[in-house]
Amino acid sequence: METIHYEQKGNLAFVTLNRPDAMNAFNYDMLAELGQVAEAVRINPDIRIVIFTGSGDKAFSVGADLKERKTLTPEQVKRNIYKIGEVFTTIENLPQPTIAMINGYAFGGGMELALACDFRLAADDTLLGLTETSLAIIPGAGGTQRLPRLIGEAKALELILTARRLKSAEALDYGLVTRTAASEDLPAVTGAFADSILANGPIALQQAKFAIKNGMNTDLQTGLQIERKAYEITIPTEDRVEALVAFGEKRKPEFKGR
Repeated sequence: METIHYEQKGNLAFVTLNRPDAMNAFNYDMLAELGQVAEAVRINPDIRIVIFTGSGDKAFSVGADLKERKTLTPEQVKRNIYKIGEVFTTIENLPQPTIAMINGYAFGGGMELALACDFRLAADDTLLGLTETSLAIIPGAGGTQRLPRLIGEAKALELILTARRLKSAEALDYGLVTRTAASEDLPAVTGAFADSILANGPIALQQAKFAIKNGMNTDLQTGLQIERKAYEITIPTEDRVEALVAFGEKRKPEFKGR
């Protein structure tokens, strides 16, 4: 692949947007390749966490490739909008926990990719925002739906209608990012955060994510039923037995994802 760099290290998958000369802007080829990677990750039992980031030292992604956009017909623009929405939904629905390591500017579609991830860790010297209304369009890859669910309706309206670019510290205050770190420390901080998740049962991680994501979209009683069913999946696993044995032997459990 040319526009996406993929690497697996142990149980971690690293997905890097790889168009640094274009500030990692999304053209159609990148969207298609990102979708292929997401589908491969989804069915890989060895991957327990997925980290998304951008190549270079300037941008996570500045969103749609406007140079490409100027050459497209209205039908092709619709094709791209459908594709980016489809791919980001696939990423949102990955069974593995996902982390956006925001190492530079994250605007428009770049911010929407980060919103499709479970966690967002950002360099403390960067800017983030859904800036589409400044281009006379609106967020079209989930921004108008995921942002208010994350930070609340009023704050989402403010950020989208003003097209405001937030500094990382402001984004942290808004609840838009999980934590910030100096640029040079961001990979290590992200790695430590991932390790704190990896220490736990992989099947339990996936089922907890499933229960939260699906339960939040329904009423409490239905959500509790979803939780119960997700819990039941963990009961017959080898990992659950291993956790009990390790507790009795006063050692760390060795989870196998079985």
